[in-house]
Amino acid sequence: MVTLGGDCHKRTHTLVAVDENGRELARKTVPAVSVGHAEARRWACQWPERRWALENCRQVSRRLETDLLMAGEMVVQVSPKLMAGARRAGREWGKSDPIDALAAARAALRDGELPVAHLDQAGREVKLLLDHRDDLVGERTRVQNRLRWHLHELDPGFDLPDRSLGRKVVLNQVEKMLGGHHGIEAAIAVELLEWVRRLTTRIKQLERQIGALVAKLAPTLLQLDGCAALGAAKLIGETAGISRFKTPARFAMHNGSAPIPVWSGSHERHRLNRGGNRQLNAALHRIAVTQIRLGGRGTTTSSTERPPATRKRKPSEHSVDVSRTRSFAACGKTICLQLGPVRTRPLDIGATHRRAAHGAALLLIFPRFGFSKYLLLATLGDPIAGLVWPGEPRPPTPCVQ
Repeated sequence: MVTLGGDCHKRTHTLVAVDENGRELARKTVPAVSVGHAEARRWACQWPERRWALENCRQVSRRLETDLLMAGEMVVQVSPKLMAGARRAGREWGKSDPIDALAAARAALRDGELPVAHLDQAGREVKLLLDHRDDLVGERTRVQNRLRWHLHELDPGFDLPDRSLGRKVVLNQVEKMLGGHHGIEAAIAVELLEWVRRLTTRIKQLERQIGALVAKLAPTLLQLDGCAALGAAKLIGETAGISRFKTPARFAMHNGSAPIPVWSGSHERHRLNRGGNRQLNAALHRIAVTQIRLGGRGTTTSSTERPPATRKRKPSEHSVDVSRTRSFAACGKTICLQLGPVRTRPLDIGATHRRAAHGAALLLIFPRFGFSKYLLLATLGDPIAGLVWPGEPRPPTPCVQ
C-alpha cells in the first residue's frame, strides 16, 4: 500500500508518496482549494491501494480532509510531534514542505494505529457553538471590567456585587444611575452597558442552542451528576467522535487521566499525567468537584478511598502506587462513550448496555491535595453501566488489573 503524506498550508498542500519501506515515489504541490484537492486525488489514482497521512493542522487541513473523506478515501491524522522524530531520522537535512510531507508519511508507516479521520458534523457544530460562546464570554468580561472603572470614577459610592453585571436587574440599576450623569465618560459608560446587554443576550441564546443539540446527541450524559449542557458539550466537541479510540485506555491517555509509569525494580509508581487534551481534563475535573461539593455519588467514594494523611511531600515525590488503583474498574473509562453502528445511531456519550453488570469509574487527578492523586470520584452505576467500546468484547475488560 502506498502512503501519501501531506504538509498542509493556507495556500498550498505538498504531497509525497512513499512505498511500504518509506522510499519516496513521487511528490506534488496543489492549491489549497477544492479544485486542487480534486487534482491531488486524480494524481493519487495511479496507486490503487493507498491511504492519506495528513498532518493534523485543524483548520488548515480540515478542508482537504473533508474533501478526501467525501470522495471515499482513507485518511489518518498525524500529530506534529510524531513528524519531528521522523524528520530527525531522515537523511535529508533542513526543513521544507516536501521534507515535512515525507516525515508525515513515514510517521504513519512507523505507527500503524494512528487515529482515522471521519466526518463528525454534529460534534463539530457543538464545538463551534461552544467556542463561539467562550469567545463572547471573554469579550463580555473585558467590557465589564472597563465599565466598572468608568462607574467608579463617575460615582465612587456606587458599589456593585462581584460577578453581577450580567444580571438584568443590576444592569437596570446601572442604567438608572448613569441617567443622572452627563459628559463623554457617561456616554462611554452607557455604550459599554448596551454592549454588555447585547453580549449577554447572545450568550444565553447560544446556551439554549447548545443545550438543545446536546439533549439530542448525548441524553444519558446529562443524567450524570455534575454534568450539565455546557460540560457535556465540551466533552462531545473535544472528543470529536469516540469511535476513533479503540480502547478506554487510549481515551484516558487522550484526556490526560491515565497515570504515567515512573518506576524501576519491584516498587511500581505512577505520576500525574500533565499531557493530553487539557480541555477534556478540565471538564472532567469540574464534574468531579461538583459531585463532591453538592454531595453526589463522588462524595461517598472520595471519603472511603482517601488514604490517611501523611507528611507533605516534594513535587518530585508525588506519585501513587498502582496497587491503590487496582480496585478501579477501568482507569480509562472516565466518561465512557459509545457509538453504536456509526451510520445508523447518533453519538451518545454514556450510552448503555444494561445486560452487562460491569461498572465504570470516574477517575480524576487533584494535584493540590495531599492524598493520593488518583481518586475514584464517582462510580457510574445502573444508568450508565456496562459500557462497551468499539471493537471491545462484552462485557468490557478493565484496563487496570
